[in-house]
Amino acid sequence: MDLGVRWKLHGDGRNPAPGAVVRPDERLSWPRTVGLGAQHVVAMFGASFVAPVLMGLDPNLAIMMSGVATVIFLLATRGRVPSYLGCSLSFVGVAAIIRAQGGTSATVTGAVFVVGVVLFLVGLAVQRFGARIIHAAMPPVVTGAVVMLIGFNLAPVTASTYWPQDQWTALLVMLFTGLSVVCLRGFWSRIAIFLGLVFGYVLSWACDRIFGKIHSVDAGGKVTDHWRLDLSGVGRADWIGLPHFHGPSFQWSAILVALPVVIALVAENAGHVKAVGEMTGDSLDDRLGTAISADGAASMLSTAVGGPPNTTYSENIGVMAATRVYSTAAYWAAAGFALLFGVCPKFGAVVAAIPGGVLGGITVILYGMIGLLGAQIWLHGRVDLRNPLNLVPAAAGIIIGVGGVTLKFTDTFSLSGIALGTLVVITGYHVLRAMAPAHLKTQQPLLDSGTSAYDDEDSSSEGPDQRAGS
Repeated sequence: MDLGVRWKLHGDGRNPAPGAVVRPDERLSWPRTVGLGAQHVVAMFGASFVAPVLMGLDPNLAIMMSGVATVIFLLATRGRVPSYLGCSLSFVGVAAIIRAQGGTSATVTGAVFVVGVVLFLVGLAVQRFGARIIHAAMPPVVTGAVVMLIGFNLAPVTASTYWPQDQWTALLVMLFTGLSVVCLRGFWSRIAIFLGLVFGYVLSWACDRIFGKIHSVDAGGKVTDHWRLDLSGVGRADWIGLPHFHGPSFQWSAILVALPVVIALVAENAGHVKAVGEMTGDSLDDRLGTAISADGAASMLSTAVGGPPNTTYSENIGVMAATRVYSTAAYWAAAGFALLFGVCPKFGAVVAAIPGGVLGGITVILYGMIGLLGAQIWLHGRVDLRNPLNLVPAAAGIIIGVGGVTLKFTDTFSLSGIALGTLVVITGYHVLRAMAPAHLKTQQPLLDSGTSAYDDEDSSSEGPDQRAGS
């Protein structure tokens, strides 16, 4: 049985040809593959460490279980969908509500465990009835909008959390990373993001020695005098140690609060799979249900032992967009690093010490890349934004998702951000389509036949009527 763990060497394994991509079933030399795996870990580390902390869960366990979840995902998808699974930020607000109601960490993980079960069942339904049920619900205009709001929804994290900690370091890191992507050649340009992080790490250390402490907001959001690079946590951390495990506890009130996140996760998964397919040029429709089920299964396993839920990470999709290396071998290496981090608190503390200003410069590029992949889906799907049937729901959903608009139903239940934006795009499109005049509907097919519009070369020679009837 093919588990997707055999890779062909790409070229000489060193420097891919200009414009070439390293496909999921290919790899570079092992030293370079391991280096790319480390870059993927660093890219996801900030969010995967911050999210469990905000949820009140053990960050070391979160890192360990993200490695386990990634292995499950790669095996389930037979290595066709290169993706890293990290702690989902969609649940941060849910955890806050549950804790405000008096819930414990076990209550939080119990509620999220049920979400994982539902997500797993949704994936099975997609496998049974085909990707057409996802395409019928989310044609290119919807999927592009969802991918866009997922990426741009992360912008406030950069603007309010990372960048203000050290704006000049963030600016220099952003410029250095951009120059590295454009000006460096071969392998070095493909690890530009990792180089940017190393550059920022060294720059912060040097600024501390030259200028002393900086007066700005710290990681906790307080304006203080603090070191840019704080290594105190590294000295206190042990070299080897297991994270804290605990079992889930189930309460209906908490479960009902968490369940709406399924809407965002299904859309997020579909958007990520489509984004990966867009970059690799390989239709992944037949893997969509498997990917959703794998996310659900990985979240169930993680929350069963006290960890956070896991989902495909847009940060790592941004890394692939920058490096054009889609090898799943790199993700296996990343999963191995994550498992090591889980049992090595000291090494995890080194990575966690990356200054916020450095992350600010990096995330400006990464988050923007994943957001603009939504626009790329629109282009390849030939979405006509002059058509109000496409324009109105996409515009409303993106503003709601990116702006963090909240719709409050009761004192204990509300929808906001990605979840609300996704709901508005999906329901808005289909409600308007049901009421729209016929001439507006014919300008954009629903893709309800299960086909995809990743890169339809043949359709370029077809007329509008032919494409609408496909």
